[in-house]
Amino acid sequence: MPTWIKEGVAEYSKRIVKTLGFSLYEVPLAYRTKSSKGPQSMQKEGKALLAKIQVYDYVIVLEVGGKRMSTIAVAERLAAFKSEGKNIVFLVGGPDGLHPHCRERADEQWSLSDLTLPHPIVRLVLVEQLYRANSLLEGHPYHRG
Repeated sequence: MPTWIKEGVAEYSKRIVKTLGFSLYEVPLAYRTKSSKGPQSMQKEGKALLAKIQVYDYVIVLEVGGKRMSTIAVAERLAAFKSEGKNIVFLVGGPDGLHPHCRERADEQWSLSDLTLPHPIVRLVLVEQLYRANSLLEGHPYHRG
């Protein structure tokens, strides 16, 4: 992970950890070679991701084809999750995407963009948007429009 991504994620994480109980779990990428197949790697990664999820977790997968969300919509969903006491888990796929079993386990699918974004950027954008949405809910001036 590039240093600038680590620093950005760490900064936004510390801003939301108290109010959202944010934590980040990384699942290592499956070993890839020239002869290894993408579906095999996706299956290994998917199995590792699903092993981290509890039965009561509310799972949101990030997919290009998922629902596009404005910051205000994310804030509204975040408010609903908080009021319902839901534990939210976001799943982000590796270079080959998410295994279909991860999508099947999902309660929702969101899209951060119509663009295909690299995993490190998705990580940073997601944590920043969670901070922005939470700031909006708390009346903090970070979100200005």
